[in-house]
Amino acid sequence: MHFIPEKLDDYVVNHSEKEPELLQKLTRETYQKILQPRMLSGHYQGRILSMLSKIINPKNILEIGTYTGYSALCLAEGMQKDGELHTIDINEELESFQRKYFDLSAYGKQIFQHVGDAAEIIPNLDIKFDLVFIDADKPNYPTYFDLIINKMNVGGVILSDNVLWSGKVIQKIDEDDFSTKALLEYNKLLVTDKRIETVLLPIRDGLTISRVL
Repeated sequence: MHFIPEKLDDYVVNHSEKEPELLQKLTRETYQKILQPRMLSGHYQGRILSMLSKIINPKNILEIGTYTGYSALCLAEGMQKDGELHTIDINEELESFQRKYFDLSAYGKQIFQHVGDAAEIIPNLDIKFDLVFIDADKPNYPTYFDLIINKMNVGGVILSDNVLWSGKVIQKIDEDDFSTKALLEYNKLLVTDKRIETVLLPIRDGLTISRVL
């Protein structure tokens, strides 16, 4: 999803940090073997996630929605040396694929996989987080926010992906379009909740940065 002309988008990508070789390999194998490869964060957004994580320098990271592990590895680049990254995905068939690339990285021993329903797993994580990345099933975004907000350290950051949903957030909504309805509710929640300050960036399919006050 591009919100600027494609040639200008190419210029932006070409003048941003290069994609690490391991992530290039992960991308190739995802496209060769895994369904819905467009779910990958991809080169440009991955470098944004990496840069934000390096600026925040989190000790503990939570990711909701692992897919093949690309975004987790990007976020891990800014993690403290004694930090932990916990990533949750409901698809157990991807667990070994994720672990393969986690272990090929410098962060394998710091990345912990959780397989199952995030709404059930999050309450059992007795950890305070400095950085959370939400990129899972859209109808549950409001639920995930409610579950994590009290597990955030002051100054912690919540990143929310796909908040523009291919532009559907400003279009007429079909009655059965529960994902768009949930994202509209979620976007309103982020900009009105007094516990956070929020800015929505028109990057790819929309990325919101929310800082806990």
